[in-house]
Amino acid sequence: MKYLIILLALLYSNDVLAASDRLNPASVTTFLLFVLFTLGISYWASKRTTSSTAFYTAGGQITAAQNGTAIAGDFMSAASFLGITGLIYSAGFDGLILAVGALAGWPLMLFVISERVRNLGRFTFTDVVSYRLQQRPIKGIATLGSITVIIFYLVAQLVGAGKLIELLFGLSYELAVLIISLLVMVYVTVGGMLATTWVQIVKAILLILGATLMCILLMAALEFDFNRLFGDAALVHPKGALVLQPGSLFTDPIQAITIAITMMCGLLGLPHILMRIFTVPDMATARKSVFYASGIMGYFYVMTILIGFASIIFVSTNPDFFVDGELVGGTNMVAIHLSKVLGGDILMGFMSAVAFATILAVVAGLIVAGSAAVSHDIYAELICKGSPDPKKELKLTRIAAVAFCFIGMGISILFQKQNVAFIAVMPLVIAASVNFPILILAMFWRNFTTKGAVAGGIVGFISSVTLIVLGPKVWISIVGAESAIFPYDYPALFTMTAAFITMYLVSMLDHSDGAKEDRTKFDKQLIASELATDVSGSVGH
Repeated sequence: MKYLIILLALLYSNDVLAASDRLNPASVTTFLLFVLFTLGISYWASKRTTSSTAFYTAGGQITAAQNGTAIAGDFMSAASFLGITGLIYSAGFDGLILAVGALAGWPLMLFVISERVRNLGRFTFTDVVSYRLQQRPIKGIATLGSITVIIFYLVAQLVGAGKLIELLFGLSYELAVLIISLLVMVYVTVGGMLATTWVQIVKAILLILGATLMCILLMAALEFDFNRLFGDAALVHPKGALVLQPGSLFTDPIQAITIAITMMCGLLGLPHILMRIFTVPDMATARKSVFYASGIMGYFYVMTILIGFASIIFVSTNPDFFVDGELVGGTNMVAIHLSKVLGGDILMGFMSAVAFATILAVVAGLIVAGSAAVSHDIYAELICKGSPDPKKELKLTRIAAVAFCFIGMGISILFQKQNVAFIAVMPLVIAASVNFPILILAMFWRNFTTKGAVAGGIVGFISSVTLIVLGPKVWISIVGAESAIFPYDYPALFTMTAAFITMYLVSMLDHSDGAKEDRTKFDKQLIASELATDVSGSVGH
């Protein structure tokens, strides 16, 4: 109850009262109902979260349908719904690259990654890679990559949340981010993965229903004529027919390729997505989870394409959404503006609350994964060498969750003017350059060694962070320089390649006793994975 009182006090502070003429009653009501409902979920989950295992993986008792919906909910973030529709609104066809790239990673997750990850891990993806490699060095580099990815991805969600609440309630951006962070602190520290899972399920269902309703209404307005949708968009957009062709945003084909690779391979290295594979009881259920998630995600991204092009028609031509020639809330808010055109304040209120729920759920999942990296990978495995005090581990997990919220708040203020889809791709670069190469090679290449993993991970991490900073989105937009030192926003094509080459060369040149042990453990890993598959198959039948 005290958290609700704090929230209400913030919502009805002087900032809001001063801007009361901008409040949407439907939005406020739906928002508060969702907050109350999800706080109830957290209270229910708190009664069942009494151990670190329950906190990290909900006890491994989530069903395939529930987990698949939660996985989809984890990835259908603010960057997807708000950011990609905003990119399509401003750039047309090139905005599809992010959607297609994200979808391309799911077949690999389904058929290549999920089985071995579930068979070899317990809580985090670092458990998987340390199964056959030396634990202390590999957990160190894997945890560094995971925490960096989580912080950047967290920033993307908080930027979207801040802009949404700023538009919805008339709050300042900073106060809006504070409200989001306080709510997430409650969800995670009280309810852990169980509460996070059910918040993700609820928001995924609401987002799919809301986006479906928007698509039905917009297609009805266009008499269900897809040709008219794209034709009218080309007529009213400043770039004309170019919005239906590649090259309106990414004029360099290398830029388009590196973004697609970033989205596809980065997905397979996201710690909070991989962590969801451990919330189910066996491998067969994990595979079904990814199958369900793939179907939901495919349907969702088709709808974002329709919503993005429809926004060009209905939002860009509506003067009510512009002040001094600038779109209120920026391009990140075009989907929310479109919902008002299609269904008035009621639909806008519902979609705003759904978008807010989307952000809360994804942020909660990120915080759980980050907390697990600190308390499990660093404290339990590295410091306590696998024998931690359970009470201290759970306490540290909750302290880490609070710390991640504050770190995310601080960095999100610096990036508040950036498109959330662009921000969300930045952690994918690091995931593709550090986590993905280590994960793939540890599971599938016998000659891979610990020294190769550490050297390649360091190369991937340093090169990705450096080139992101030197690229246009940071060097020009944040630093304020006239031109970028590195020409591409997302350098995964180069940094991931450098990581793989380094891992290959160092591993092949490593003839130490530790390298021999790493290769021997690979054979044992194969046997362990096959046994786990056989047991899971027997249980499934």
